[in-house]
Amino acid sequence: MIKRIISHKVRRILTYLLVRHTVSYIICNFMYTEVDVQSIKILRKALEDLCSSDHYLFAVSDFRALLPDLKVNALKTLLSRAQANGLLKRVCRGIYLYDRVDYPRGYILYHAASRLRAEHFNYISLETALSDEGIISQVPINRITLMSSGRSSIINCAALGSIEFVHTKKRPDSLAARLIYDKPCRLWRAKRDLALEDIKAVGRNPDLINWKVVNDIV
Repeated sequence: MIKRIISHKVRRILTYLLVRHTVSYIICNFMYTEVDVQSIKILRKALEDLCSSDHYLFAVSDFRALLPDLKVNALKTLLSRAQANGLLKRVCRGIYLYDRVDYPRGYILYHAASRLRAEHFNYISLETALSDEGIISQVPINRITLMSSGRSSIINCAALGSIEFVHTKKRPDSLAARLIYDKPCRLWRAKRDLALEDIKAVGRNPDLINWKVVNDIV
């Protein structure tokens, strides 16, 4: 008899806890869903109002500024859902594309590189700079190379290609006369002599260089 009473009380307690937990879950889930819906609406409206052919790439910090009340995990969830419903496309880690405007498709990697290392000194050099000069012909497709005051790394941008940053200790003031600003790319670009110097400095394969073309230009 005593065992039955205890067993009955235990079942009542467990049932109470289960119902309470379920109700709490439903309420919390509803609240998060409502917040998520509102955040998506705010994000969609902001992108529609602000985006143009000049402003179509966004860093995570941009979204934090737009939705300052969202916690880190909530923002991650929001961006995942924005990708799932086609509002945003992920270019690479931390960079997102809004493709509902007429943007310069041939410059995405360059613009992404500019956003990724906005706090560092960067310039187009090595194989990319020399390939554009016609001095190197055998270069990987959809890969751009830059010198950077930040650490060396290769950023995978999926189907778009990759961005290679190679560390340099050179300072902007020492290179002022050897750089030109590439407005379409939104980056500084090494002149021929500096790009050749960088190739040698970082130990790249010099066999790729067409020295006949270099000498003819000189």
